[in-house]
Amino acid sequence: MNRVLRRFRSLPIRSRLALLVAAAVAFAVAAVSVTCWFIVQGRLYDQVNDDLEQARMKPGQWVEMQNALTNCTQSPQTTKPFRNLYSQVVKADGTACVTEDSIGAVKVTQADKDVIKNGMSSRGIIRNGTADDGTPVRVMTVPQPAQNAGTGEQTYVAITIAVSLEGTKSTLNDLALILLLVSGVGVIGAGAAGLAVARAGLRPVDKLTDAVEHVARTEDLNIRIPVEDDSEDEVARLSRSFNSMTSALASSRELQQQLIADAGHELRTPLTSLRTNIELLTRSEETGRPIPEADRKALLASVKAQMTELAALIGDLQELSRSESQRGERVQVISLEDTVESALRRARLRGPELTITADLQPWYVRAEPAALERAVVNVLDNAVKFSPEGSTIEVALHNGVLTVRDHGPGIPADELPHVFDRFWRSPSARALPGSGLGLSIVARTVQQAGGQVTLARAEGGGTVATVRLPGAPTPPPGEPQEA
Repeated sequence: MNRVLRRFRSLPIRSRLALLVAAAVAFAVAAVSVTCWFIVQGRLYDQVNDDLEQARMKPGQWVEMQNALTNCTQSPQTTKPFRNLYSQVVKADGTACVTEDSIGAVKVTQADKDVIKNGMSSRGIIRNGTADDGTPVRVMTVPQPAQNAGTGEQTYVAITIAVSLEGTKSTLNDLALILLLVSGVGVIGAGAAGLAVARAGLRPVDKLTDAVEHVARTEDLNIRIPVEDDSEDEVARLSRSFNSMTSALASSRELQQQLIADAGHELRTPLTSLRTNIELLTRSEETGRPIPEADRKALLASVKAQMTELAALIGDLQELSRSESQRGERVQVISLEDTVESALRRARLRGPELTITADLQPWYVRAEPAALERAVVNVLDNAVKFSPEGSTIEVALHNGVLTVRDHGPGIPADELPHVFDRFWRSPSARALPGSGLGLSIVARTVQQAGGQVTLARAEGGGTVATVRLPGAPTPPPGEPQEA
């Protein structure tokens, strides 16, 4: 049995569907056929039983039976009777006395003797039996009182009337053959129809399989499966899910390739500068020609600056490469006011020549603490970087809206759509330190927290950065908060 199940499971889905449909139809047809056969058999036997009852009630039937009992013979007359009936009287010892118009004798069974034994308390029996010549017959046996010829005492005998079942059995056999042929044709047709339906129904699955195999073989994520817009079945949903998955994978690959290309481009400049400075220092040591102290200090400062820039770039790349699950595990309710104050302390250290004012109101958001603080720090660093010495940076937090306004040169209108792109840097800022990833990290962090961030030119000059985060002025009850 287990081997059969294993072989069945190893078949293709369309073959299994065809077999299951054929099996279901075979079961249904078999049930209907068997039921039909038994119903017809019952009706035919009822008709035979009615014929036997009419023959028993025929006028003069008992006179013929008495004559047979008086002149008991166990063989029919040599002349061919006019009726196609078996009729006889059965004595208590099982002796059968055939009437003159009987076509033969019927074998006596114990059931016939029991009818005689029970006398009039028995209503008689109807059974299938066999004639002496082997013909199958339908037999009716009923009790009948009689007088003993020798003693005159009342005794009981049985009147047995039978009719041949050869015609009935032939009809039932023909019916069984017809039902068998019809069932066979029905099962074969159901199997063929099931296979055709399975092929038609699984054609989209075949297309999906071919597409998956093509992607696995060629890594081509641009393939799409055509789906009808109004189709809502399981296969259509699966096809749409596959198309969405390949589209997302293709977009992710493009972003990954773009990130690698941009990172390589950005790393090339500091690495080239770093290698040049190190080669100069190494050549000075190898040739014994000392570099002037001022130039040496400048070279070392440049090396340090390039190392710092590389470290910042690598940190930004690590932040961008973190998965959604890694970020989701650290999300909690935090105070945006405390986060901004912590970022302000770091920004004041980086721009001691600037005046940074703050007007902060309580606001609680759901976000990752470290990522959100890094995003706020990047916004403030951007303002510090472009603010002239002695100017003021104005920071405000009201009702979940954080604004950072500087009084620098501002961002040209044609550059505003690109400020959040990865590795994009304004031509006027290429000489300043930075990786071009700061604002991209800001946009990503704010979006993951369910907020929005924008940069715009401020009235009177400078730039204003606006960060909107959903939250509440008080922390939700029962929520864990950052210490």
